[in-house]
Amino acid sequence: MSAAPPLFDIALLTSRRERAVASASAHDFLLKRVAEDLAERLAIVQRRFPVAVDLGAHHGVLGREIGRLPSVEILISADPSAGLLSAAPGHHVVARLDMLPFGDASLDLVVSGLALQFVDDLPGTLVQIRRALKPDGLLLAALLGGRTLTELREAWLAAEAELLGGASPRVAPFADVRDLGGLLQRAGFALPVADSDIVTVTYETPLALMRDLKGMGASNMLVERRRTPVTRGLMLRASEIYTERFGIEGGRVPATFEILTLTAWAPHESQQQPLKPGSAKARLADALGVRERKL
Repeated sequence: MSAAPPLFDIALLTSRRERAVASASAHDFLLKRVAEDLAERLAIVQRRFPVAVDLGAHHGVLGREIGRLPSVEILISADPSAGLLSAAPGHHVVARLDMLPFGDASLDLVVSGLALQFVDDLPGTLVQIRRALKPDGLLLAALLGGRTLTELREAWLAAEAELLGGASPRVAPFADVRDLGGLLQRAGFALPVADSDIVTVTYETPLALMRDLKGMGASNMLVERRRTPVTRGLMLRASEIYTERFGIEGGRVPATFEILTLTAWAPHESQQQPLKPGSAKARLADALGVRERKL
């Protein structure tokens, strides 16, 4: 079987993140929200994490949040962009997110904030993370989900169909929360949980949203993107359609971000185990006070 063609232009993604170094802190509101949430979740876990990795560390927003927790001891920040890493806390490792340079069973904790949505092979990356975790090690990650930027996607598709007679992909096909639990199980994790949170941000104009995405280093990096430069007319038409279809009171426009949060553990004998089929000592019908009927 041949390997699936790559979805993302990793070299382009890395170069755009390098160019975003100087302005990263001006466009990290979403990453700050995720960092605070993951740190709160980690704070309630009653155990120590001698070695932790912030995978896709950006400029260290998440690393600084979890680094304040007394349970986290050694912190390693890993990212493909050396420029962004220069502002991150802890030890630095320049590495692709889908080619982890960590040995088997060498980590106690892996956290990741808004980075894993840009790997081509998410199932394979999850397998690598599980192998790198020690037994009973924890994965805590947030990534963008399928409902992210639905307004922008629709506006660009309509504008390109109208002016160019066809559309090219401009917004990544993000994962669905219903699939992530299964992916975690397939990767060998125990006790997997995936949940979704919708965040709606408003902007003065669609162009302000596009500038924000560029400042995040997250503008279009799909391999199948249209290679010709975007014309002023096309951009203005996409902005007009965006405002016409999604504009709200006050002249502003909304942008939807879906944040999917993953929690999973590397298997260990001390963890809760499912009971064997037929081992129950009480009937559900009795507990509910109803009659049991055969199908």
